[in-house]
Amino acid sequence: MSSRLILLSITVSLAFATAPAFGQKFKPPEGPTPRTADGKPDLSGVWDLPYVPDMSKTGPNQKGIAELPLTEWGQSQWKNYHPEEGDYTGACLPFGLVRSINSPMPMQIVQNNKYVSLNFEVDNWFLIVPIDGRKHRDQVATWAGDSVGHWEGDTLVIDTVNFNGRTRLDTIGHPHSDQLHVIQRWTRTDLGHIAVEMTIDDPKTYSKPWKNSRTFTLRPDWEIMEYSCEENNKSLWEGRIKVPKY
Repeated sequence: MSSRLILLSITVSLAFATAPAFGQKFKPPEGPTPRTADGKPDLSGVWDLPYVPDMSKTGPNQKGIAELPLTEWGQSQWKNYHPEEGDYTGACLPFGLVRSINSPMPMQIVQNNKYVSLNFEVDNWFLIVPIDGRKHRDQVATWAGDSVGHWEGDTLVIDTVNFNGRTRLDTIGHPHSDQLHVIQRWTRTDLGHIAVEMTIDDPKTYSKPWKNSRTFTLRPDWEIMEYSCEENNKSLWEGRIKVPKY
């Protein structure tokens, strides 16, 4: 079995750990889009995210792109990626923005008129998005980048730049550089669903911007749980997982 398939199978196993019992059917709540006191769509709640291990593929509740428009540099990064040689998540380093959204674990959104907080179960990671009109900060590049948001009608647009380039977009390892620019458009279509369109714009890695779309499902019966990568990470301690080299 290839190293990429091994990594995929591990993550799929984690996905099943958070899934409902076999045979149990869940029906998303029905009703109109809830709104906050200022009239904006209320995105709050615990959401089931579709697992997207490969953003080039189409799967349940998500639509990929047939072929990623890799540049020569991007193609080299993709061909030379070998997770057994030091995939950063195996060393418990931050998943990064896009890979966290692509994970099979749920996410809780907390919202007010100044911020939207995205709280991911995976890696106990969170993202605070200001939605009060401020601009991007001038700061050191980070694993998750710098995000600001604004409303376009009933759609929340989250714009993220200033990545350190040390993460991957998905489990299978599609690359990006520190020139990555991610634009997300979140629309709560009804009580039980959020439609998300994600645009990847990275001129060093891809010859043109490309999109991936997916649907989040509200799970009022769920709560996010503690996630500890470091605990019992014996494969890292015993040397089977290598520390990545940047």
